Amino acid sequence: MGTRVNRRRFLTATVVSDKMDKTRVVQIQKTNKHPKYVKPVRRFVRYKAHDEKNAAKIGDVVRIMETRPLSKDKRWIIQEILGSTALRA
Repeated sequence: MGTRVNRRRFLTATVVSDKMDKTRVVQIQKTNKHPKYVKPVRRFVRYKAHDEKNAAKIGDVVRIMETRPLSKDKRWIIQEILGSTALRA
């Protein structure tokens, strides 16, 4: 038996909803160039992340870590709060 390598993914995301107990909805923005029109295209991905202490609020920039399934939709844990930004309307 060898040693296990930690293959967990880490992402930086912005909290967009804090209405659930111990769960935050975080959003990641990806920018790619359109293959034909060469214009930048923004894509948004949302994940549900576990927040044990309910510490993260809307607009916070957080670092999330991939983990085992915690519920039907939750596969991420908020590891740390990096800072706060004001969300644009």
